[in-house]
Amino acid sequence: MNTKTTGVIAIIGASLMWSIEPILAKLAYEEGAGYLDTSAFRAIGVALTALAYVFLTNKGNLKVTRKQLSVLVYIALIGTMVADLLYLYALEKIAVINAVLIGHMQPISVVLIGFLLLKEDKLTKYDYLGICIMIVAGLLVTTKTPANLVGLRFGATEDLLVAAATVAWATTGIAMRKYLRGLNAGVITFYRFSIASVIFVTYLSITSTIALSSVYQILVGVTVGVGTILYYEGLKRIKAAQVSALELSTPLFAALLSFLIIREVITIMQAFGIGLLIVGVYFLSRKEETYF
Repeated sequence: MNTKTTGVIAIIGASLMWSIEPILAKLAYEEGAGYLDTSAFRAIGVALTALAYVFLTNKGNLKVTRKQLSVLVYIALIGTMVADLLYLYALEKIAVINAVLIGHMQPISVVLIGFLLLKEDKLTKYDYLGICIMIVAGLLVTTKTPANLVGLRFGATEDLLVAAATVAWATTGIAMRKYLRGLNAGVITFYRFSIASVIFVTYLSITSTIALSSVYQILVGVTVGVGTILYYEGLKRIKAAQVSALELSTPLFAALLSFLIIREVITIMQAFGIGLLIVGVYFLSRKEETYF
């Protein structure tokens, strides 16, 4: 199996984890867990999962250089604290479909930022075609019906917050790809979420108490931990724009899980979108030959 294929499989695996996460989080909330407590245990669970991965693959070595640490702090603060909190805050104010669709525009941000900062990540014509197909497919799978698609409305302040979160996530992916490719994926994940967990625990200790209300709070952390490690393993092997586009397979897994678990019917438009997703993955997985 070549490096690119391994990277594609890793990102698809990460997307599967991203689709499971909200299900586990919802189950935790139904058992009385609070948002901040769940976020704290999520960060702790991810850090512990990453630590186990480091011991399995890197002999427990967590050593990083000062330059790498500064990038890791940036990723932790911007990617985990700022972007995640902006997204979750906005999610309480706007339709879920708006938040999901704006979030799915991340490949556009990555392409634009990467064009300036990642000169070595040249995109092929198949990359551009695959990215466009994945964006359209994500739109179809998420909106489900033509009526939902036509009825979309954007422009609220919270829509802009989600857009800001999307750009912030894009910058962290670019930063990792540019400065941390030689670092173990578990080490990156460990530092990112350890820093976030310290901030969460400190804040909760001062303002309230930390309580484990549900085992699902831990399972969310483990799931996100596995997904994040797979994400960074993929990002080390394929281009940042390809990674962001492949993450659009998350709605596919969400739709399939909804069908299998709660028997939610997959619409004709979703089925067509799923077919397009497969086509998009094919183009993004092609051998790289011709460049624009």
